[in-house]
Amino acid sequence: MQHRITLTINGTRRQMEVAPWTTLLDLLREEMELTGTKKGCDHGQCGACTVLLNGQRINSCLALAVTKDGAEVLTVEGLAAADGTLHPMQAAFVEHDAFQCGYCTPGQICSAVGLLKEGHARSAEEIRELMSGNLCRCGAYPNIVAAIEQAMQQAGVAAR
Repeated sequence: MQHRITLTINGTRRQMEVAPWTTLLDLLREEMELTGTKKGCDHGQCGACTVLLNGQRINSCLALAVTKDGAEVLTVEGLAAADGTLHPMQAAFVEHDAFQCGYCTPGQICSAVGLLKEGHARSAEEIRELMSGNLCRCGAYPNIVAAIEQAMQQAGVAAR
């Protein structure tokens, strides 16, 4: 049995039919062909599937698509401007070489964008704590923190 839902994905409103067991992650990757969002552990433990749902960071592998009817979803593909200009967080990740293999990078970036919007992080220690749900097997954590700190400074968020 399929259910009709409407989602605004990266600024585009879309109606679709989904099975009740379809996760938001599988809908994005398999139906919408937005493969930037990665399937890591599929248990909500690694953060590779992090997207922004109504501005809040979530693990899309744990969210059933049918429960998100009417929501706004922002994936890593939707962060850059229409002219291709990178989002400040994406640019900071590039500048600080905040990735190695790159598999976790889309989830790290989406989580970091959400972190900035939340406004709770004011220090490297708080960034590390609040990003702890996003794992990097390559160990690029120092560069990830540096990139987030740069984006915070550019956004006018002062560190304590």
